[in-house]
Amino acid sequence: MISPPADRNPKRPKPEKTAAPALKTWVVLARAYLTIARHVEADVARHGLTSSEFGILEALYHKGPLLLGELQRKVLVTSGGMTYLVDRLATKGLVARESFPGDKRARYAVLTAQGSALIRRIFPAHARHLTRVLNALSPKEQKRMTELLRTLGKDAEKRPLPGEPNGR
Repeated sequence: MISPPADRNPKRPKPEKTAAPALKTWVVLARAYLTIARHVEADVARHGLTSSEFGILEALYHKGPLLLGELQRKVLVTSGGMTYLVDRLATKGLVARESFPGDKRARYAVLTAQGSALIRRIFPAHARHLTRVLNALSPKEQKRMTELLRTLGKDAEKRPLPGEPNGR
């Protein structure tokens, strides 16, 4: 019988037993996210889009015209990133900016006819592909996972970041 190799760094501190489940959860969550994100990126790349560009088209498709700040929060990019992405989509003829009635400083992002036609054509197949990718979990398990991840995210959002007052 072959014994496992000795720990190469016996002085290395081991994680506290209470931290081990959290560390494992983070690694598994990150790996799952990265793997699924590769599927999303490959699927939308077939249409000449990045996943962020697709996210903008999808948000406008489902929510209608949105103020750029609202769209930024839905797609989870920085304001500079949003400007860049909307510019790229506008250059492709898929999105336009429109002024807000009564306030010329507020700008909406809206789908153009070309953008609307594209997202209407590609979204159903994208949704089917993502459904297949997540099919390892039943719809009930997916719903439960969504609830758990929402709880996790909302709690993490309340906690100070390292370096912030009361942060660790």
